[in-house]
Amino acid sequence: MRVAIVGAGIVGVTTAYELAALGFEVTVFERRGSVAAEGSYANAGVVAPGYVTPWAAPGMPWTVLSQLLSRHAPVRLGGFGALAQLPWLWRWWRACRPQVHQANRVVMQRLAHFSRERLLELTRTLRLDYEQMPGFMVLLRTQRELALAQRGLALLRELGVTHDVVDAARCRVIEPGLNPDTPLLAAIHLPHDGVGNCRHFAHLLKAEAQRLGARFRFDADVRAMAPGPAPELVTGDGQRHAFDAVVVCAGVQANALLASIGIKLPLAPVHGYSVTAPLRHIDGHPHLGPRAALMDEKYKVAITRLGQRIRVAGGAEIGGRLDRLDPAPLRTLYRVLDDWFPGAALRREAQHWKGARPMLPDGPPVLGESGASGIWLNLGHGSSGWALACGSARVLAERVAGREAPLDLTGLTAARLR
Repeated sequence: MRVAIVGAGIVGVTTAYELAALGFEVTVFERRGSVAAEGSYANAGVVAPGYVTPWAAPGMPWTVLSQLLSRHAPVRLGGFGALAQLPWLWRWWRACRPQVHQANRVVMQRLAHFSRERLLELTRTLRLDYEQMPGFMVLLRTQRELALAQRGLALLRELGVTHDVVDAARCRVIEPGLNPDTPLLAAIHLPHDGVGNCRHFAHLLKAEAQRLGARFRFDADVRAMAPGPAPELVTGDGQRHAFDAVVVCAGVQANALLASIGIKLPLAPVHGYSVTAPLRHIDGHPHLGPRAALMDEKYKVAITRLGQRIRVAGGAEIGGRLDRLDPAPLRTLYRVLDDWFPGAALRREAQHWKGARPMLPDGPPVLGESGASGIWLNLGHGSSGWALACGSARVLAERVAGREAPLDLTGLTAARLR
């Protein structure tokens, strides 16, 4: 059976591997020149199933509105371009109702835990090294932040996620590089979560998929699709390619493709930023920096260690342009870096990045049949693509093979959005 995959981000690459491992003849079409060249290129790298959660949460609309004019607002509107996202924002606002959020969070965390197990299995069996380190802490500066975290802590307990609430002294034992001068009340420590280089993993898994026979066609922009028993893709050079099935993993570019076959999903780009820089060396030794992964709860900014580099990532920009870097989110990233690890990074060698997270308004991705013959979907993972990719790929591959999904798909299919 011949299967085409559109998109070679982390979701597309993991899907290619899983399908090839099941014996399918796989061809991946990617408009860029390599894998993980867009939204997967320089993300935070955090794999924390316990903290995979819908962005649509109770109280979030008021939080966004109250902070819009703040200098370090976690969420920003990208000018008049945000007006085009008003229908998406309406559906997001509706999904912030407590009962809707609770159901979606359970769905996402079920997939996230399955995904982590699959990631660990692939890491072990394929002997992959992608700068992974265990340990994730959510830093809480104030008593108010700790109080607001109680609902999430209750859900972690309910789901059986291993975690501890540790005081500031214990935080600095776990992460000795933390700045002692920055006020810190406590942290939520999840020892089984951690960090890994998403882009590096994608390149390693691409090689494994190729070893199983998968083919990757780069600089191949898919412009249209035609469903049917033998669905077709039309590439930018005008050629038509027929397959037995097509899996769309194209992120926000999927909107135009799906529109060509009459399918419309509420999929919107929410842009995130990151700064990556080498750790500074002092007397021949690298600055301590972070050991693994941290999240500053106040600013919603992650700080991670990737080998001898430090990465700071965060921000949510609605309606902005991918080719335009807003200096305001970057200032926030540097602010958080200076708060917790002052002097750790060689700023003159820092690389700035902006990526589009393909987000659905309610949170969970869409997995499975599209409703059009021969077309399958693995889309809408938002800021959790790295944490959900391996599990999503496994689920999709099993379904394409005609097998039962390895976990409950309630809340994960396209039916919920119609």
